[in-house]
Amino acid sequence: MPITTANVLEYLQRAAAMLAENKEYLTDLDSAIGDADHGINMNRGFQTILKKVPSVEDKDAGTILKTAGMALVSSVGGAGGPLYGTALMQAGMAVAGKHELTAEDILAALEAALQGVMMRGRSKPGEKTMIDAIDPAIRAMREALENGGNTADALEKASAAAEQGMKDTIPMLAMKGRASYLGERSIGHQDPGATSSYLLIHLMAEMANEGK
Repeated sequence: MPITTANVLEYLQRAAAMLAENKEYLTDLDSAIGDADHGINMNRGFQTILKKVPSVEDKDAGTILKTAGMALVSSVGGAGGPLYGTALMQAGMAVAGKHELTAEDILAALEAALQGVMMRGRSKPGEKTMIDAIDPAIRAMREALENGGNTADALEKASAAAEQGMKDTIPMLAMKGRASYLGERSIGHQDPGATSSYLLIHLMAEMANEGK
């Protein structure tokens, strides 16, 4: 069953609610190794998205995602806004003009989002960032689709891989951002960006399974 623009809009609405619920959790994680504002910034950014996307709700999925990305960039400081904003804008470009998305379209959007984050953050896997949740999720989703899995199955595999990737940041030494200033003291803390990335990917899987 294809993903419609209505599903994309619902996803953004539910993501905003989920990030509001997890605002303190993400901020607590960030207080250990960052500026103690990741949850606050993500909540602010997605609340801004809720105000901006109604103006494009009749447009294609690409336009909706690009509008959401621009809303994040314009409203959130720190690293989260530019990185997540870039991710959404690149994802939107990957599905430009489409009103229905297949599993392959979702994978392409995630791949484009990851490339955008890596380019914007000048980072790669293994540096204790959001990439460490997104990259394994993409690899797991691609493998599931290549083996004949449907959208829900592939996103379930992606969610599990993202969760493991998130946990795998705990023993890592931070190489990017404010956390890198801590050196060895960054070891033993879960990365907040990887955590918010996992939560967003998990929501995708949750919604896909509801639509089975």
